[in-house]
Amino acid sequence: MAKIVDRLLLFVYSITILILSIFAILLLSRSVRMPVDFRFDLPTLSVLIAAAAVLILISLRMLYVSLRRSRGHLNSVDQRTSLGDIQISVETIENLCLKAASRVKGVKEPRTRIRMTEPGLEVQIRAIIDGEHAIPLLTEEVQRGVKEFVQDITGIPVAAVSVYIAGVVQNQAFKSRVE
Repeated sequence: MAKIVDRLLLFVYSITILILSIFAILLLSRSVRMPVDFRFDLPTLSVLIAAAAVLILISLRMLYVSLRRSRGHLNSVDQRTSLGDIQISVETIENLCLKAASRVKGVKEPRTRIRMTEPGLEVQIRAIIDGEHAIPLLTEEVQRGVKEFVQDITGIPVAAVSVYIAGVVQNQAFKSRVE
């Protein structure tokens, strides 16, 4: 919701600055008459017109940014084959990453986040561990397992797998009652 409001505000702001800049250029070039006559020397007039032109360009850029579709959230990864196009949703890739991470003994409650970059997918895994396995070996196994599994299943190259260990599972110790 906040992104929509931000885009709307950026759109209104861009339109306002664009209109004011165009009006300023028209006034400075004396294409539009005003009751008050402003006199500027040529260098000052040139600087003011150039500043208004720069504001127009910036406004057009911000207008474009406010109207274009957001690519922040990638909905699918597209591949082209000799037979046609293939689209794999990011949710599918996240589920595959979760499946691969869950296969590693000692990993509990994995969560994942996917980012598409030029060299390939960047996978971020956040997990809780059981505390009975060496963390460097466990994270390396998760990285290798996720990378191989995702590449084998989807055919999409995985550039990096980052693992964040969020904590250790706490076993609840029950006190025995002595009667």
